[in-house]
Amino acid sequence: MGPSAPRKVRSIFISDIHLGTRHCQAELVTDFLAAFEAETIYLVGDIIDGWRLKRTWYWPDSHEAVIQSLLARARNGTKVFFIPGNHDEFVRRYTDRLVAKVAVRDQVIHQTADGRRYLVTHGDQYDPVVRQAKWLAHLGDRFYELALTSNTVVNWVRRRFGLDYWSLGAFAKRHVKSFIGIISQFETIVAEDVHKRDLHGVICGHIHHAVSRQMGGIHYVNAGDWVESCTGIIEETDGRLEVLRWTGSGQESLFPVGDDETIARSDTSKPMDPIQ
Repeated sequence: MGPSAPRKVRSIFISDIHLGTRHCQAELVTDFLAAFEAETIYLVGDIIDGWRLKRTWYWPDSHEAVIQSLLARARNGTKVFFIPGNHDEFVRRYTDRLVAKVAVRDQVIHQTADGRRYLVTHGDQYDPVVRQAKWLAHLGDRFYELALTSNTVVNWVRRRFGLDYWSLGAFAKRHVKSFIGIISQFETIVAEDVHKRDLHGVICGHIHHAVSRQMGGIHYVNAGDWVESCTGIIEETDGRLEVLRWTGSGQESLFPVGDDETIARSDTSKPMDPIQ
């Protein structure tokens, strides 16, 4: 049997791919994109890791394949939006321009098929470390990179003792952030700002933690990352949003449509604006 036809969805949201790093799961990104046929693709920041590329150039064929896959979709009529993050901030010089048929935007208001409006943004503007102490953000990034490199050895030892996989990298990312009071505040800060804008929700990235839940009267959705968790968001043709973990052999729905989604979909009375 040949490969199955791509599943038709309305939108795809992916963030924190970190192309240009050795820990990027580029093959899974390509596999994920090939599995869906979307009207719109949102690249929600940190797609290319300019911080690492400045230190050490690393760009294998698998990373180039992700870029070429996205450009091919843009040429073939898919709307592709690139919303830069802090690691690919060099792209921000092209904000509000069309580059190879990819629209670069600082942020986008996305309207779902059922009329809900979501702010789509990477989220680094809500991170006080990135805004006020960038040197500390770079230091934390280097520590995270070291922790990721250690994963292979740590989990080889754990397997020898019959223990499950444990991510030292995710542990490091979580605790470096929490030590300076960031991860506990990030989601609340985002939710408060989006609520003031009179929007239904937000779709973001930045903290590498995929989630979908109600917060402060808005629907907060984070796309996660493609370094460890390999997660992305799809919008079904009827407007439902779902966070998926991609394994290569299939998919696992982390946050299927449930009570939270029902609440988020219940109020579509707010004015509806087109994609900006």
